[in-house]
Amino acid sequence: QIWDRELKAGERDSSLFIFYNLLLQNKNSLEYAKKITILKNNSLAKPLTDQEMKKLFRKGYRFKCSTVRETLPYIECDKCRFKFKGGVLGVGNIIVKNIMEIPELNTCEKAILLLLGTVFEGEKPSEYQIAKVTKMDKRTVKKAIENLREKGIIE
Repeated sequence: QIWDRELKAGERDSSLFIFYNLLLQNKNSLEYAKKITILKNNSLAKPLTDQEMKKLFRKGYRFKCSTVRETLPYIECDKCRFKFKGGVLGVGNIIVKNIMEIPELNTCEKAILLLLGTVFEGEKPSEYQIAKVTKMDKRTVKKAIENLREKGIIE
């Protein structure tokens, strides 16, 4: 979304800084992240100066989704391809809290539902793929998915 946006004067610094750091965070090389960030800057109507760009590349930071959303309000989470991919969810996470509030789900169903909403967000994994990631027996996964469908929680 940062790449596709025509950044305004007040958005350039923070957007390019986060863009660069997200490239690094997603395991791109330092050189590649710099190159792509410079390309994005050069595409702007009013690009940052070389001096301003050097400041962006000084130190790397790890950004959580919440920080990105707070800093860049134009980011729409529903459009994110990497939503929760590779992320670490703790018991304080809103998804975990809400899943724990559904009383009719057993532990396997909760685990699979959480996995579908995070690791497999936007995908339709096979029972085998789910079983492999969860290290559950395929029959257990099959039964849990059937139960989730019967309860109308998944399609």
